[in-house]
Amino acid sequence: MASRPSTSSLAPISLATLSDPPIKLIDGAAFDYFLIEMASTLRESAAFATARTKRIEAEMLEAGLIPAATPAVTQSISKKAGGGAAGPRDSVTSLSSTRGGKSTSSSAAASAVDEEDEPLRARLETIGMHVGTCFAERLCAHRPPFDDTLEVMKFICKDVWVALFDKQVDNLRTNRRGMFQLSDALFKPIQRVSSYLGRGETIKKARLYATLPAGIIRGILATMGYSGTVVPEITSVPQCTLKVNIKLPKSEM
Repeated sequence: MASRPSTSSLAPISLATLSDPPIKLIDGAAFDYFLIEMASTLRESAAFATARTKRIEAEMLEAGLIPAATPAVTQSISKKAGGGAAGPRDSVTSLSSTRGGKSTSSSAAASAVDEEDEPLRARLETIGMHVGTCFAERLCAHRPPFDDTLEVMKFICKDVWVALFDKQVDNLRTNRRGMFQLSDALFKPIQRVSSYLGRGETIKKARLYATLPAGIIRGILATMGYSGTVVPEITSVPQCTLKVNIKLPKSEM
């Protein structure tokens, strides 16, 4: 009696390639260039989408399809926006409010700048979460499940950081209660960020480019069943600290 062929030999080569695609590498300098161009393109796209939303809301308001905001609501919205002259149906204010209630800045000008970049940050974080999901699926395909959040963070600091930036995280701290702090003294995504306007503008741009790696960490955590927040903090380029707050499961409390 002839033996049955294995199922792996019956799978077409095209399906095997889809299940485990070959690794494609990219030059480090090209990665920096594409990151800058991606942020610039997404900024223009976000500005266009926000302007379109404002125009549609204004047309609906004039046609009477949506009610005008009351003075009390208008005042509270303007306070959330930092005291600016935003209208009751300002789309930028609406976008910032959906991001979880941003803290009020010290001045109206700084708040307006933050609101202008908020749609761009949201898009960069979404792309980063998608990239993080793909990294988690590829790097964890042939390894056993993690026991706790500390092992997950060690995996991010070692395997993920080496795959992304060809180096490990310099320092990892935790309070054993879901709070983690990743410190990188030479954070490659902001290594070449600079501005002729001075140190403040350089740090502002660096924080924007750090949004993508923060989204990557969130995507990895979400793939492994953890929910949390990732906040990048930059005081001096190219140093970066990523503060991760994970909601611990009951088994780890």
